[in-house]
Amino acid sequence: MDKLNYFASFWLGKLNLKALPPNAIQMGGAIMIVSILIGLLLFITFTKRWKWLYKEWLTTQDPKKIGVMYILVALGMLLRGGADVALLRTQQSISVGHNMGILSASHFQQIVSAHGTIMIFFVAMGLMFGLINLIVPMQIGARDVAFPFLNATGFWLFFAGMILVNASLVLGDFAATGWLAYPPLSELKYSPTVGVDYWIWSLEIAGAGSLMAGINFIVTILKMRVKGMSFMKMPMFVWSVLGAMFLVAFAFPILTVTLSLLALDRDLGTHFFTAGGGGNMMMYVNLIWAWGHPEVYILVLPSFGIFSEIVATFSRKKLFGYSSMVWAIAAIVLLSFTVWLHHFFTMGAGSNVNGFFGIMTMIIAIPTGVKLFNWLFTMYRGKIKLDSTLLWFIGFVVIFTIGGMAGVLLAVPPIDYQLHNSLFLVAHFHMMIVGGVLFGDFAGISYWFPKIFGFKLNERLGRLVFWFWFVGFLVAFIPLYILGFMGATRRLDHYSAGLGWQALFVVAAFGVVLIGIGVGLQILQIVVSIKDRRKLRDVSGDPWNGRTLEWSTPSPVPFYSFARLPLVSERDAFWAAKRLKQKDTRPYEDISIPKNTPLSMVIAGGAFALGFGIVWHIWWMAILGLVIIIVTIIVRSMDEHTEYILPAAEVERLDRMYAAGGSN
Repeated sequence: MDKLNYFASFWLGKLNLKALPPNAIQMGGAIMIVSILIGLLLFITFTKRWKWLYKEWLTTQDPKKIGVMYILVALGMLLRGGADVALLRTQQSISVGHNMGILSASHFQQIVSAHGTIMIFFVAMGLMFGLINLIVPMQIGARDVAFPFLNATGFWLFFAGMILVNASLVLGDFAATGWLAYPPLSELKYSPTVGVDYWIWSLEIAGAGSLMAGINFIVTILKMRVKGMSFMKMPMFVWSVLGAMFLVAFAFPILTVTLSLLALDRDLGTHFFTAGGGGNMMMYVNLIWAWGHPEVYILVLPSFGIFSEIVATFSRKKLFGYSSMVWAIAAIVLLSFTVWLHHFFTMGAGSNVNGFFGIMTMIIAIPTGVKLFNWLFTMYRGKIKLDSTLLWFIGFVVIFTIGGMAGVLLAVPPIDYQLHNSLFLVAHFHMMIVGGVLFGDFAGISYWFPKIFGFKLNERLGRLVFWFWFVGFLVAFIPLYILGFMGATRRLDHYSAGLGWQALFVVAAFGVVLIGIGVGLQILQIVVSIKDRRKLRDVSGDPWNGRTLEWSTPSPVPFYSFARLPLVSERDAFWAAKRLKQKDTRPYEDISIPKNTPLSMVIAGGAFALGFGIVWHIWWMAILGLVIIIVTIIVRSMDEHTEYILPAAEVERLDRMYAAGGSN
């Protein structure tokens, strides 16, 4: 028996039959995840797509394909996050008085943590990096990013983190600590199961991928702009991405260190954050928010850039106040590191500290307001086309303004003392992230969809999608402001019948239903658009087709992006070329293209093995994963043949084919 126990302990660590889901709802979630995975594998096998999938997508280093994969993963996680919030709102609507609802208290808290983690790290970040990969290289006239292999590795680490966070549905549990896992609740004494470990290592792995992507795009923008594109001729989306990527480069190392210290507390018995051992839990709170508040702007700045492109295009005007928009981005980047303490005004730092951070929080609203007025002035007296793409911007203005005013209110420390742990804060945060980030990402997908896939999304369904999302969002979150004033706290899974809160929770749940219909219509919109793609073809001469360089390429964009690197003399390069009727007669040149490689996937597989092994204390697996990562990096560094040459004659042939619509 002792030998059997030793054998099991060595090979399986803490993993045993008790790790299986303990109740019907969790078992249902596990079965659903496993069924989807098996169904997908069977579909690929039945359609004989493995070879094509491996050669064209899984091993690619093309940023356009990597961008599509980011978006597909993020949309899949949007469905998972939506299912989580449906359970949460159902529980809050019916768990009143003697009715304890459908979820246990612990399971409810796990879903809260999973929802926040997935929506921030695997939906918002995924959509953002997807659009950045698709558009930024083309907007600066580059055929690729600075480090293609690093870019592919960043995506696969993001994917590995996503798999690890979803593994908690099937084996073990997830953190019941909230999505930022404050100690002492996240310390081993109070969270002895593997939930917090899943949270730590999924974010460590995905965060490493985000840091790689951030550094990669900083170098790409600074060093790979086409000749003639000075800094003040860059598209506003590129400026916004540059600001966000600088924030990634400075903020994500803080997250990595913070999670590593918490992991050391849990696995090696250190006491960085345990007060009883000489540590300080408030150090964790400072560190996590020193990353956390810049993270808000990491997500929202690219959306600001998307809205800048959309508003100018659908108003048929140059963007109003370009220089002030650039300086507003710079101000937001700098000020975002000066406001983190407003997340914990109640810690007792004193009036001087709270006063400073309250003032800085109000000041950072100024550059955001500058951008909002510039967008509105761009629309003023413009020839506006009220496309469904522009509707996302209008919805953003309404929701973001409401959320922003609530944020300035929370910047007043005495008010924050009353509202800091209430649903008022939840409503504010969601209005900033969903209204600012998701609406921006949806607008960007709608705007650039014909450029990437060669046909437009169905406009009628696109309008329905917007209205269900917009109305549903207001119905879902306006009641939370009211509940916050009434004293309803965050992460509340049960409350007394005498408080009079149930009606508002029911209204909020109905709002989630409306959003769910919107998500269903988004899926239908894509299906219908694919079916009717011949009717929805993109027209290259369409005057609404953008102002920047990516629109000068065929639709969909060839794998080499530009047959000839574009000429840039003005800020709105494509618009100027159309106006001047410029024709490029330069000779074609050879193009260097990165070879496909599976090594990025291998590194991500090693990272998953490392994370899963540490979570379950399967140390041989963790060591094996680390060895795989190190060996693969060494093998890649010794490979001298990472590119191939596309001859000029072949480039010319392909360019003529794409120009004639052969790619369609």
